[in-house]
Amino acid sequence: MQKITQLYQKYREGILYIFFGGCTTLVNLGSYYLLRALTDWNYNIENTISVALAILFAYFVNARFVFRSTARGLREKLAEFARFVTARLSTMVLEVGGVFVMVELLRMRDTWAKLIIQFVVLALNYLFSKFLIFKKGE
Repeated sequence: MQKITQLYQKYREGILYIFFGGCTTLVNLGSYYLLRALTDWNYNIENTISVALAILFAYFVNARFVFRSTARGLREKLAEFARFVTARLSTMVLEVGGVFVMVELLRMRDTWAKLIIQFVVLALNYLFSKFLIFKKGE
């Protein structure tokens, strides 16, 4: 049991990022599939809404549980949130554009395209969060 605890402490951030990244992906995919089932909107609109919901969810779990944000006060928290949203919007553009290219040019099913692009987005979001957003000692 002590060995498991030591491994968890050593890799806590990565383990939690993967776990909450999976939860964020579920929010993203779940809201996308729900919108697909309940509306007759264009898939790009549904995709954009699902990504926006996932961004909000991801900020709160990453700040609190994964990276243990040290931002204090309204100014620091807003700056951190702005960095997070900026980074996530850049990967959102990649996601929306990637899904569009896969669906329209490669004639892939939209649900498969959405699932595939999640892996690229997850990796980029970790790197942005780790090195640009949740900086320690601010």
